[in-house]
Amino acid sequence: MSATPREHTRTYYLGKLAAELEQRGLVAALRRYPLVLRISDPQRTAMLAETVDCVPVADGWFYRWSWGELVGSADDPVLAAERIVHVLTARQ
Repeated sequence: MSATPREHTRTYYLGKLAAELEQRGLVAALRRYPLVLRISDPQRTAMLAETVDCVPVADGWFYRWSWGELVGSADDPVLAAERIVHVLTARQ
């Protein structure tokens, strides 16, 4: 079964976010089913891991927290990565 264009777009944006997160010292692993990034800080307990997916909405593609709140536009993975780092490091 081949991937749909929507799945390719989602994978592309999640890959860009993963690269930004890894530059900031976090671990971002792409999970296939469901297609999400599992994000954790290797310096902290794995219990502080979070998942983020990428969804199309009326204004374009957006990164979304596991609880449904939007992180930010997929066109700006740098800003989304900064927000994710802020949340993960605030949970100390």
